[in-house]
Amino acid sequence: MSNTYTQIHIQCVMAVKFRQSLIQLSWKEQLHKYITGIVQNHGHKMIAINSMPDHLHLFIGFRPNQSLSDLMRLVKGESSEWINKQQFTSAMFRWQEGYGAFSYSRSHMQAVTDYIMNQEEHHRKRTFLEEYQQFLEQFEIEYDERYIFKLPE
Repeated sequence: MSNTYTQIHIQCVMAVKFRQSLIQLSWKEQLHKYITGIVQNHGHKMIAINSMPDHLHLFIGFRPNQSLSDLMRLVKGESSEWINKQQFTSAMFRWQEGYGAFSYSRSHMQAVTDYIMNQEEHHRKRTFLEEYQQFLEQFEIEYDERYIFKLPE
């Protein structure tokens, strides 16, 4: 798109289905590289990516040539397929339905990057669900607790 200039920074958060702790330290860096490739192959810029065993954060410089929902569908679908082909887990790997997306100004980029890269430290104090609900409340996003990364019934 000629003469289109944007500065859109979005942090996306997605959980492993049923918040299972399936992302292992032994292959998480490979996963991060794979997802970075998906993001960059669609013209976006990966600013930061990190994961815990049950969820993943990615912070991207987003280009308006694609919808965010389309990008996230590709990231989740292609990465799930890749994880399963690599047989990193004994059971079928899937991401939970949905995701969180939060936008930031340029002045917040370093703080968001630091937050993502220091996930291990943050989760010594708070669970993923507490963290996620804090994001929703901080950004004043209405939500229904029945659908917040629910566990199997």
